[in-house]
Amino acid sequence: MRNGVNVMTRIGRISLQTVSAAGALSLLLAAGCSTKNYVRSQTTPVIEKTNELDDATATNNRNIHDVDQRAQQGITQAQNSANQANQAAQSAGAAASQANQSAQEAVNRADSLASVVGNLDNYKQIADAQVNFGFDKADLTKTDKQKLDDFGGQLNSQKNYILAITGGTDSTGAADYNYDLSQRRAQAVVQYLADKYNVPPHRFYLIGIGKDQEVASNSSAAGRAKNRRVEIQMLTNMSGQNGTQTTAQATGTVKLPQEGQVNAPQQR
Repeated sequence: MRNGVNVMTRIGRISLQTVSAAGALSLLLAAGCSTKNYVRSQTTPVIEKTNELDDATATNNRNIHDVDQRAQQGITQAQNSANQANQAAQSAGAAASQANQSAQEAVNRADSLASVVGNLDNYKQIADAQVNFGFDKADLTKTDKQKLDDFGGQLNSQKNYILAITGGTDSTGAADYNYDLSQRRAQAVVQYLADKYNVPPHRFYLIGIGKDQEVASNSSAAGRAKNRRVEIQMLTNMSGQNGTQTTAQATGTVKLPQEGQVNAPQQR
């Protein structure tokens, strides 16, 4: 009997332990589920926010790429336009340079004056002008251009005329250099009148006399300044008018360098 009681007691204890273990396990399971739910509730907004940030970053990257692509296209178009404009400018510059070179080549030079213009005695001076240059300069100043404009205003009223452009220098420097300088000074006047008043090149007779013919003494600064000049003469052919001057009133005779002086620059 005692043994039966002991057996029942042990069975009761085992059952109690089993129930306790089951209860503890249930509590643990319940606690685990609660923890997972809590973690899920805390991490879900973070994950969603992260996804939103990823989407925003991707959108920004696409926008940046689009802007960069459009910018590159704009830069390419602008560069192409600039290249086209540069090519057009170069073509225009080349054409202008070629035209300028052709005009310079068409101008009658000093050594051909006597052979091209026959019967110089029949030509009379109807207008003249003079511009002066700084030391070793061949550029026209504002004052020079005004003088040439005053002179050029008479060109449109004349038809049968030539322009004798004589450049000179002072006595400073070598003869060869001064011949070249006088030519450049005369050429500056030719270019200005040709460009602004559309004077055909064949009407010009350019003469560079260097320091050969002074108009004032080179012993003073004032005299040298006068010698650094370009003289412009408008000449008209008075022949074929029965000796009368019906087109213009002559103001003087032609004052051109003698043939030996004209050829002097070519001999040096």
